[in-house]
This record gives sequence, C-alpha cells and structure tokens, in this order.
Amino acid sequence: MKPSVNPADPASIPKFVDKLPKPSKAKPTPNKDYPHNSYYEIEMHAAYHRFHRYFPLTKVWGYDGLVPGPTIEATKDKSTYVKYINNLPDKHFLPIDHTLHSSVNSKEVRTVVHLHGAHVDWESDGHPEAWYTKNYEMTGPKFRREVHHYTNHQPSATLWYHDHAMSLTRLNVYSGLAGFYLLRDSLEKRLELPSGEYEMPLMIQDKSFNEDGSMFYPDSPPFPVPVHPSITPGFVGNTIMVNGKVWPYMRVEPRKYRFRVLNASNRRGYKLELSNNESFIQIGTDGGLLSNRADVTSIGLLPAERVDIVIDFSKHKGEKITLLNTDQEFPGEHTGVIMQFLVDLSLKGCDSRDIPEELQPEMELHEHHAHISRNLPLSFSQDQYGRPMLLLNDRMYHDPATEKPAVDSIETWNFINLTPFVHPIHVHLVQFKILERRPFDVELYQTEGVLKFTGDPVEPNDYERGWKDVVRAEGGMVTKIIMHWKEFKGNYIWHCHFLEHEDHDMMRPITVIKDVHPVQMPHASEPHEPDRESN
Repeated sequence: MKPSVNPADPASIPKFVDKLPKPSKAKPTPNKDYPHNSYYEIEMHAAYHRFHRYFPLTKVWGYDGLVPGPTIEATKDKSTYVKYINNLPDKHFLPIDHTLHSSVNSKEVRTVVHLHGAHVDWESDGHPEAWYTKNYEMTGPKFRREVHHYTNHQPSATLWYHDHAMSLTRLNVYSGLAGFYLLRDSLEKRLELPSGEYEMPLMIQDKSFNEDGSMFYPDSPPFPVPVHPSITPGFVGNTIMVNGKVWPYMRVEPRKYRFRVLNASNRRGYKLELSNNESFIQIGTDGGLLSNRADVTSIGLLPAERVDIVIDFSKHKGEKITLLNTDQEFPGEHTGVIMQFLVDLSLKGCDSRDIPEELQPEMELHEHHAHISRNLPLSFSQDQYGRPMLLLNDRMYHDPATEKPAVDSIETWNFINLTPFVHPIHVHLVQFKILERRPFDVELYQTEGVLKFTGDPVEPNDYERGWKDVVRAEGGMVTKIIMHWKEFKGNYIWHCHFLEHEDHDMMRPITVIKDVHPVQMPHASEPHEPDRESN
C-alpha cells in the first residue's frame, strides 16, 4: 500500500526506498571537425524528474534533461570539446531578483557552463559574463566561444560542470544544471583502484519541495526588504538527495568501493561519517590524488568541495550502514541522514588488492618561494536596498580587478574573514595548497586596519591536505593558501561558493597577466623573502 507522502514534509517521506542511480555517461557526438570521440553536444532543457518513488514528477532544468547531467569522462592531455546548447524556456520557473547584476535589463534565462577545477583558457572557463541565451540571441560582454576547449593538462581528478551565469547561478544550479567530469590518467590505472561497477560518483544536494512535488525556492529573505522577488542570504533545504534521489540506498558487495563525493548544494555544508564508526580511506581531494592515503573518520565538505574515498565493506556482510551528516550549522531531524548502504550482494571474484599507502610523489609549494602575498578581507556591507551584502577585498564585483597574478608566478593569499561564519572560497584556474589558519583580532582590524594574530597557526584538517580549488575560510581566522599560476593568462574570477553570496557580489575578477619582466625564480635551497602586496 502506498504511504501518504507530503513532499513538503520530510517526516512523511520514507527513507531508503529508492535505489541510488549512477549518472549516465555522456556519449561523444560525431563531428569531422574534431578528433575522433573528442566532441560532445550537451543540451540544456526543461524536463520532469522523479526525486522519490512516492513523489509526483517535478519540473527541472537539466543537461540533456537529466539530474545529475551526464558524466563526461576525459583523459589527461587529450583535449575534450563541448558545446552546451541552451534550449531552456524564455521564463524561469524560480523567482528572479531583477535588481542584481545582468538581471536588471537582460533576458531572465541566461546560461554559461563552468568546468569547476579545470586548468583551462579563460575563453572556455565559463566566465559569468560569458553568458548566452537560446540560439545565442543575446550574449554577455565576455562571451567568446560556442565550443569549450578543455585541454585536460592536469592530473586525474573529480571535476564537475555547472551553470555560472551572472546573478543566476543559485537558481540554475538548484534547478538541476550540474554534472560530473571525471578526468583520468595512467597513474590512476596503475594503482588499480576500484573501478567500473565498484566506482560511484555521489552528488549530494539539499532541496525543499512544495506539496505538489514542485521545487521550493524562497522569493524573499526571512526579514522585510523593499524588493520582491529578492535574493536571500542563503537557502538550505529540508531533504537530502544523492544523484537526484531523496535519501536513496545502494546495494553493495562485501568489498572495497570507490566514491567520488561532491557537495553540489547552494549553501549547506556536510560532515560525512559512517553509522558504524568505520574510517574512510581517503585517496583524493578537489585537485586529484593525495601523495599518501589517509584514514579519516569524518570529512567536512562545504559547497563545491570534493573528496575521493574508498569504503571497505568486506567485514560487514549483511549489515546496513548509513552515511550520516553530522554538521551542526543547520541541524535537523532528517538532514542528518544522507543515504544507506546494504551489504547484501554476493561477492563476485576476488578483492585482494589493497589501497597503497603511497599514491603519488609529493608536489610541494613552499611559502618562501612566493613572489607576492595578498591580504584579502571578507567583509559585511549593505546594498542600496538595505539588504546584507558580503564583499571580497572590500569591493563589489564590477570594481576593477585588484588581483593580477603573472604567468609562472607563485602567490600566497590570506583570506581575512571579518564575518562570524565560514565561507567556501573558490579560485578559478588554479589548484592550491592550504598552508594554515590563524585567529586574529577582528575588532582591531576593522577599526585600525592592523592585522594582529591572537593565537598560533592551525594546520589544515587531515582531509584537506591535498590539492584544492575550494578552501574553508573560517570566521575570525586568516586562512592562507599558496598557488602557482601557470600557462594561461586572461580573465578569471574568485568567489564564495555559497551560491546566494556569489550572486550578490561576493565575487571578484582576476586578471592573469604575462609579465614582461619575469621574476627570476629562486632555487629551493636559497632563502627568499617574498615581495609583499596588500590590497
């Protein structure tokens, strides 16, 4: 008998009744102008999706109409070409705030795709001002290419592609416009990691639904404002879905499985733990494989962060194991549960291969090699309507670029978080290492502009020690990262990956320049004091 389910009430929704789907694999599109099997056409269009077996069909926007979009698999150093075709309706089905950048006097449905984590020329990066409408009838000021060219000149990694249109990212991603991009290389093959049916991408998102099963997204913040519809400072849903299913289950064999986990939520952070208190075997972060595997019992993931893990079910035959969310920023009776594993399949073949301790040689960046160190505050402000607005480097998005790294330079960035809460900061084009976090006197900095530390440096968390493109900038802390700007120059951005923050000006341009007087790189053995530049 079908239970009485109200999609708007998570208490009425049965958990673990839908099987976890594996996102479909994108198929190359024949095109004689591109190398064999290197060209893809992916269409953005409206569709209907069933998030739960007891829900009615829900309107979504998806890549090829799918939630998640089809997974693109690519190979290191072999180019991939993708044309993302906008066949979306002329009107959005979620509330548009017409006071935001580009939404004031442009068509309300605009898209551009960013391959998150990719080392790529800026014209293929998915710049927010490179948006376009259906049939390219209108395009943004930085639109240059219909076909994105991904050279894949970087190690294997779990990347993802998602909408990045100026002032619409929060709505377009929430509508369903997100998918995996798995970059593979020969090292990954030599390690003989779990693969095929034993490798599963997990896209975790939160959503809320109306009683009729349609997606709910607020048209105003939880306080009075003179604008309607209006952006809200952040939205968290009351249900958790994985790969487009609300609280699914996955049947597994008693053996090792590889999971590529992505937080694709607008605002919610997760702290992943297993209900049986077993450890995850972590093998990678945003930018690819770790140098050494790490055994960790909990993993924090803010929006856009990824983690590559192996779970060993070999000693848990017949058990039910729940993937939990123990993050306490937005606690809830139901959002503390993500999905369930049923260890009830018979073991096929043999699973004797251990995950090696050493995965790849360490590639370090040292702070004394940096040419420039930038102090970049994260601060509060208000817009002209009295709404709270968060800023990077005390500037709005359309203020001139202040971050202008030179090709082949090494920089450290200090995110000085003057706000009381965390922000996931994403830097386009580069992968970086987290050096430290350190508490400081917030009031002294706000009143006198003096940076005074109040405690010792704190090392990165165990699960953050690899290459990253998103960093957790803690409130009241200075978070220091280091990166090497290589190969490409042009127009990029950095921003908070809370999508509501990003759409409301917590985003800044980066102009990568070709230095006409290249800095002589010091040798590793030579002491070097970096040049200091405070913006």
